[in-house]
Amino acid sequence: MDVIIICAVISMLLPYFAKIPVIVEMHKAGGYNNKQPRMQQRQLTDAGARAVAAHYNCFESLVVFAVAIAVVIGTNNTASTVQWLAMTHIGARIFYCIFYWLDLDMLRSVTWLIGIICPIMMVVLSL
Repeated sequence: MDVIIICAVISMLLPYFAKIPVIVEMHKAGGYNNKQPRMQQRQLTDAGARAVAAHYNCFESLVVFAVAIAVVIGTNNTASTVQWLAMTHIGARIFYCIFYWLDLDMLRSVTWLIGIICPIMMVVLSL
């Protein structure tokens, strides 16, 4: 159960860590606009736009993983396979962000696929 909870906490924090490159790119684009940060983010291009997309995608992924975690905990299925799937999901999501920032689209797509399959399998194994 500890592994599942740790993975849940990491997935919850990942969008905020993924915001760091966004902040860096916003500073490069004339300074962080704290009055209109989302407007400034929409104007970012290249690395900045990829950083914003990775940041937002972390929130999208969090919803799917949260449902999987709820099902796993609700069914009390914390078998080692489920724990490995949770850890693999977290690893895939971290690499997804890195590959997005580095503009490695094929690797990003592969890690996205791994990252979405893991929580689906967690649910399937818990049914």
